[in-house]
Amino acid sequence: MNRVKVIETDQLTKTFGRFTAVDHISFEVNQGEIFGFLGANGAGKTTAIRMLCGLLEPTSGTARVAGFDVYKESDRIKRNIGYMSQKFSLYGDLKVWENIRLFGGIYGLTDKQIATKSDELLDLLDLKAERNTLVEALPLGWKQKLAFSVAVIHEPRIVFLDEPTGGVDPVTRRRFWELIYQAAARGITIFVTTHYMDEAEYCDRVSIMVDGRIEALDRPDILKNQFHAETMDEVFYALARKATRGE
Repeated sequence: MNRVKVIETDQLTKTFGRFTAVDHISFEVNQGEIFGFLGANGAGKTTAIRMLCGLLEPTSGTARVAGFDVYKESDRIKRNIGYMSQKFSLYGDLKVWENIRLFGGIYGLTDKQIATKSDELLDLLDLKAERNTLVEALPLGWKQKLAFSVAVIHEPRIVFLDEPTGGVDPVTRRRFWELIYQAAARGITIFVTTHYMDEAEYCDRVSIMVDGRIEALDRPDILKNQFHAETMDEVFYALARKATRGE
């Protein structure tokens, strides 16, 4: 059965003067897939994500995200994706319900849809009692779950998660991944970067970037077998030690 491809890149490249941040990368991501995009600091992950999100124009190569061309249709890409960073992208000086309403509006939901989604999210996250709480007063784990839920409030085709679990404890990280699984089960593609190699094990497939290039891409079990490794940590370090550049 053919799977629907929601990200397609071919020789995608970004240079800044003489520096090549992303060096001719080619890969595809399928609908509903949890795709791990790994690499050490300075490997080019963030630059690649910015191109895929329509925030940075490539120097050369091609890419389509949610069916849209990154050169010509960046605005349409932005309407069909969600995004969450390690900083959670929430407004701490707004209440929980105000953040939900704000991002629902940004993503183009109607007032009726926002009201419905707000009630659903507050129920799902057990945040009804915290509806009027300022986000900055929430525990870190709650902020994280709220930020992810807001990033997919409009049911995007793809959500980009840029190191979303940095700085949280293992139990909270595992609960966060339960939200990821639920979103993937609804057909939302998860494109995630992480420095936690145990999280790489949760992905359907993983790519590992080194010095702007994709040096490995496959299922975690296949990569471990290929590198005669017991864990993804061992796979990552076998590749990352080849790097010649840092941040």
